[in-house]
Order: sequence, then C-alpha cells, then structure tokens
Amino acid sequence: MKEKSVRYIVLVISICFIVAGLYRGEVKTVFKKAVNICLECIGIG
Repeated sequence: MKEKSVRYIVLVISICFIVAGLYRGEVKTVFKKAVNICLECIGIG
C-alpha cells in the first residue's frame, strides 16, 4: 500500500514539473541544446 502511494505522489510531482517546464518555455531550450550536441558529435558545428 505504501509503495503505491509513493508511486502516485512521484507521478503527480513529475507531471507538475513537466507542466511548469512547458509553461516557462523550456522545450525550446532543450531542443536547442539537443541540436547543438548532435551537430558537435557529427562534426558540422
């Protein structure tokens, strides 16, 4: 019983953090960093 409640609490907290990141516009930042990393690995950037 205790494990299930901990799982649901962690799930709710993670959803809150995801929504907060979307609200702050962090998606653009994450994609920008991902593109830079990929271009550096390929050797284009």
